[in-house]
Amino acid sequence: MSSLSARLLVSVSVLLLFFFGVTIVVLDSAFRHAGEQARQDILDGQLMSLLAAAEPGEQGVVEMPPDMPEPRFSNIGSGLYAEIRGAQGVMVWRSRSALGLEIPAGVTPQGGDQFFAEEFLADGTPLLTYSIAVNWEFPDGELRPFVFKVAESLDSFNAQLANFRRQLFGWFAAVALIMLLSISILMGRLLRPLRQVEAEIKDIEDGSRATLSDSYPTELQGVARNMNLLVSNERARSDRYRVTLDNLAHSLKTPLAAIRALLAERSKPGFEERANEQIDRMDEIVRYQLRKPAASGAESPVRTRVNIAAELKKLVAGLQKVHHAKAPAIELTVDPQASMRGDSGDFLELAGNLVDNACKWCVARVRVTVAVTDKASGGMRLTVADDGPGIPADAAEALLQRGTRLDESTPGHGIGLAIVKDIAHSYGGELTIAQSDLGGAEITVTIP
Repeated sequence: MSSLSARLLVSVSVLLLFFFGVTIVVLDSAFRHAGEQARQDILDGQLMSLLAAAEPGEQGVVEMPPDMPEPRFSNIGSGLYAEIRGAQGVMVWRSRSALGLEIPAGVTPQGGDQFFAEEFLADGTPLLTYSIAVNWEFPDGELRPFVFKVAESLDSFNAQLANFRRQLFGWFAAVALIMLLSISILMGRLLRPLRQVEAEIKDIEDGSRATLSDSYPTELQGVARNMNLLVSNERARSDRYRVTLDNLAHSLKTPLAAIRALLAERSKPGFEERANEQIDRMDEIVRYQLRKPAASGAESPVRTRVNIAAELKKLVAGLQKVHHAKAPAIELTVDPQASMRGDSGDFLELAGNLVDNACKWCVARVRVTVAVTDKASGGMRLTVADDGPGIPADAAEALLQRGTRLDESTPGHGIGLAIVKDIAHSYGGELTIAQSDLGGAEITVTIP
């Protein structure tokens, strides 16, 4: 069962069946008990009227008047019966309504006792009987035992009980259907935001919308926010691959043109050496450009913590070898509380571009500082400063554009800061350029 609505509806239906079933059983038991108690009270009243009408007769028996106070005792087959038995169960008197019937003797109560029981006629008709044993005192002072017994057919009561059960099941079935219909309508309204998410994701796949809307309930706002983050990161990654391929194609134009020109001079001395120089340059360009797609800040929604201190130590050690001729003094300070969750390759690309640029432009000194952005939530603020010529304020914004360089004579591609900016933005951070107290540039990258 793949539908969430169907699962909820089935679960609610099972719960309704269980609780309604328990309720039906309880109500049925209560109705049956109340009905039986009412029948017992009626029989008790009938038996008291029977005792009140009895009179001592001749030959040591009790006699009943020809006209009974309860007319049903005089109507054959009325369903209300009475009899009086003497010692050893000898029949003394039987109501006219019991003509042709044999009321079961049942359990004979002892003197002064009374007894309710459910018994059956020979044809299987159920009866509710009430018996009482009395010691009747006759005029001669003798006490003689008698058992007064009244019985009522339960056919009428069972018919009422069956009718009550039918009504009970009917009403509960109607209530259950109404509730299930109401719940299904309510679930349709409650699950509408999920259907909206599905429709908007389909629109994103079709290209008719860019992100999910923000008009969702509180419980789904986090889902929508994270989904938008994944979509934007996927788009950013695709853009990075596209830019990388564009840059690769653009960078290869010059070497290819040079090789094409060299082909016309292949008979001249030094052709092979000059061609190999261009081929090596092309190889270097390819390796450099293909390294750039690593700057994918959020390829995975699950990010690992980057070991900032260890990565920076390896980076600084490597750059000191690369710039061994200048031998800049690199100061490294890392706050242990600073953190970054993501790809270590992204961090190395980000920090490597900044520190490498600082080493290129510094006079003799580079300072790398990593601080925490927020004591409670963590984060990282990476600051790289140098004592070089610095970056003019009017050129800072231009340097963040791809391919912009202050000095064309310095080796490079003019895209290092653009890569840093892209990585920072992919993590929700920002890049700022300022003047360092060392005299040169100070570039700060903040990652929340």
